[in-house]
Amino acid sequence: MLNNRNIAAMKYNIISSFLLTLFLVGCNTAQEQFTVQIEPLAISEAPGVQSYSWGKTTDGKWLVLGGRIDGLHKMRPFEAFKSNENNTTVYLIDPIENKTWDVSLRTLPSSIFEQLQSTNQEFHQRGNNLYVVGGYGYSQTLGDHITYPNLTAIDVDGLANAIINKVDIGGFFRQISDPNLAVTGGQIGLLNDFFYLCGGQYFEGRYNPMGPDHGPGFIQKYTDEVRKFKISDDGTSLAIDNYSAIRDAQNLHRRDYNMVPQVFPDGSKGFTMFSGVFQYDANIPWLNSVDITEDGHNVNNDFNQYLSQYHSAKLPMYDSETREMMTVFFGGLSQYEYNEDGDLIRDDEVPFVKTISMVTRSKDGSMTEKELNVKMPALLGSGAEFIPISNNKMFLESDMLDIANLKKGRTLVGYIYGGIESSKKNIFFSNNGAKSKASSGAFRVFITKN
Repeated sequence: MLNNRNIAAMKYNIISSFLLTLFLVGCNTAQEQFTVQIEPLAISEAPGVQSYSWGKTTDGKWLVLGGRIDGLHKMRPFEAFKSNENNTTVYLIDPIENKTWDVSLRTLPSSIFEQLQSTNQEFHQRGNNLYVVGGYGYSQTLGDHITYPNLTAIDVDGLANAIINKVDIGGFFRQISDPNLAVTGGQIGLLNDFFYLCGGQYFEGRYNPMGPDHGPGFIQKYTDEVRKFKISDDGTSLAIDNYSAIRDAQNLHRRDYNMVPQVFPDGSKGFTMFSGVFQYDANIPWLNSVDITEDGHNVNNDFNQYLSQYHSAKLPMYDSETREMMTVFFGGLSQYEYNEDGDLIRDDEVPFVKTISMVTRSKDGSMTEKELNVKMPALLGSGAEFIPISNNKMFLESDMLDIANLKKGRTLVGYIYGGIESSKKNIFFSNNGAKSKASSGAFRVFITKN
């Protein structure tokens, strides 16, 4: 969920001939070199949306729902997170054929509709089922802004076909409720049949930067937990089983961050919770990271992530030959950035930046971060998503690019879509609603292996 920091992205104009090339150099002794390129992609009638959920059909179309159709939320409570700026439509986007279909969610039962038009849901696709958890938004039923305690399962291919054929969509949604799922701004991942719902918060009431005791009050509780459970799903009935939780009020107290699937140096798999907001004593991000494994969590205080502190588009890559784990972060928000002289500059307002950075975990477990030598073309990336192409030969589990198996030459690996566009880095205290908006822009993402 957006917060009381300056969080926006710069409005951009990109011509179709634009090509951004980045040189990413691995940390192995052979210094293997590969390049990443992003090219703008115009998608006909694609919506402007940010902080949304997405699923992917068998033939590679994107199912996009939830999130918001405005940009940076306003500061005054009665103007922030207005219901008429919720995304109440589900979209189906074909990036290859350049087509977009849509249908309103308002025909669904109120409990399903209200959750699916919320923002900053947690989501994960298993097979053909897209699971959407939590989310924050206005509930007409309760007459207040709430965090939804729901799990909604969506038949991705079935819903996509219904949207294209303009038939009733009601049969492609199922829902259950559980108070442990009332989370917004967290992240969820799947590992060996267990779902891991990590971090995030419960927020009830109107957003108010002056705090819960001034004007319209609110309830805000960080989960400070990793919640682990199974989703039992026979195609008809849904249930949460084998629930457990690990609590760490210091290190798991973060939201609106990037959680990325990882392969660790010993070959085990899990996730890393990068950076995130906010610290207890000041409204600034955490800089350390937390690794999530089947056995629990491990805090890495030997590494500071300076160049990406907020939910943004990201691409995880693993090299099985060098046993290096690399994650590229595209734009977003950052407390730090390098100036033209190469000095690391701190800005505690945590503005949007053009920085594209990479964090590498070497085979000895050490982690390093660097800024890549070309920036985003504008202040883009926050609230956006990286959507991989449908090619199982290139990707490991959890949509992680397998560098070792990537063919030499230039390969399309996925897309960046949506997020926030803004006219300036810091507009929070002057935001009138016209200085930022949800982006409808997209980029193709290429890897060239030399």
